[in-house]
Amino acid sequence: MQLPVVPELRVREVVQAAETWGLSSPELAGAAALGAIALVASLWLVVRWIRRPMGSKLKRALSKREEVAILMHPNPDPDAMACAIGVAHLASGVGTDARLQFAGQIRHQENRAFRTVLDLELEQIDHVRELACEDVILVDHNTPRGFEGAERLEPYAVVDHHPGNGTGERFTDQRTDYGACATIVAEYLEDVGGTPVGPDDDGDVDGMTVPSEVSTGLLYGVQSDTKHLTSGCTGAEFEAAAYLYEGVDEDLLDRIANPQVSAEVLEVKSRAISGRDVRGSFAVSDVGRVNNADAVPQAADELLQLEGVTAVVVYGRRDETVHLSGRSRDDRVHMGKALETVADDIPGASAGGHARMGGGQVPVEGAAYANGGEAAMWSQAELADDVFAALNGDV
Repeated sequence: MQLPVVPELRVREVVQAAETWGLSSPELAGAAALGAIALVASLWLVVRWIRRPMGSKLKRALSKREEVAILMHPNPDPDAMACAIGVAHLASGVGTDARLQFAGQIRHQENRAFRTVLDLELEQIDHVRELACEDVILVDHNTPRGFEGAERLEPYAVVDHHPGNGTGERFTDQRTDYGACATIVAEYLEDVGGTPVGPDDDGDVDGMTVPSEVSTGLLYGVQSDTKHLTSGCTGAEFEAAAYLYEGVDEDLLDRIANPQVSAEVLEVKSRAISGRDVRGSFAVSDVGRVNNADAVPQAADELLQLEGVTAVVVYGRRDETVHLSGRSRDDRVHMGKALETVADDIPGASAGGHARMGGGQVPVEGAAYANGGEAAMWSQAELADDVFAALNGDV
C-alpha cells in the first residue's frame, strides 16, 4: 500500500518564529514551541503505526489480553483450523493463553484427519455462554454464527478472507482477494520474525520459532482452499508456501491429505453423477437424504470434473435442513451470489461464498412456506429450477 508522505515540519524555524512573535511574552513562545514539538511527535507516531506490519499489530493487540478465545466458523475446515493454531502460536509468544473453539461439527474426513493428525485441542460450543472468555478472535469468518446468542457477540479481533461487514473492536484484517485465510496468518508469523523449523530441527534459532505442526497446518490450509495452489491463488499464496516450506513435516502432510473415504461419501458422489440434471453447461443434482452433510460439497467437487460442465450445484437433506454446495469455473457465474439469490426468498435460508465456490442451508419448513404449501407437499426437486435460474442470471 502506498502511504501518504507526511510533510517535514521545521521545528527550529517554528520555535524561532514563535520567539520573534512573542518576544514580549516568553510564555507564549514556549507554548508555541511545545505545541509544534507535540504535533511532530504525534505525526511520527501515526506514520509509525500505519507502517507497522499487520502481524505486529495483531501481536500487540494480543499482548493486551491475558486470555483469548479463537473462534472458527461452524463446521471448521483445514483453513479455519490452520488459522486458529497460527494465531494461538502468535498469542503464546506474548504470554497470552488461547483456547480454540467452534460451533457445529467436524465430520468431513479431511477435516477430521487434520484435527487428529495434528493433535489439536478444539472445544465445541452451542451457546455464547460457553465461550472461553470475553475477548474473542474470529478466524476465517467475520460474523459470529452457528450457536445460540451469536448475534450478541462483539469480536475483539477479526482475521478473514471472505466478503462481509463484520469487524473487530481492536483489530480487523479482511483480505477478500486472498485465496486462503491461512496465507494471512503465515504472513503474520513472518512479520514478527518467526522462523519455521522442521520436525528434525533442534529449533536453535534467534527469535521466535514456528513449530513444524503449525507450518504443516498452515501450508495445508493454503492448499485446501486453493485446490493445491491451482484455483483462486494470488502471489501471496505462493510466497506463504515458500516461507512455510522449511518447517513442513511431509509425513503429517501426507496423512492429512490422504485420509480414508467413507462408503457413504462414495455413494453420494455416485448419486450426484447418476442423478444429475444438465442444462447447457450447468449441472444440478439432488442426492436425497444424507447422514453426512460434508458429502455434499465433495460430490460437487466430483461433478465439476465432468466434461462440458462449467458450474454445478449439489444439494441433499440432512434432518430438517437441505445443504447446498456449488462450484464454478465459469466466468459468467459468481457461485456465492447465485446461491445467495436462491436463498433470498426462503425464510430462514442462508447462502454465500466466493466466485468459484459457495454453499448454503435451507430449512425444510422455510422452503415449504416460501412455496405456499405444507412441509409435506414440498420436495427438494423444486429447488432445481430456482438454482438453474440463478446460474443463468434469470433473477
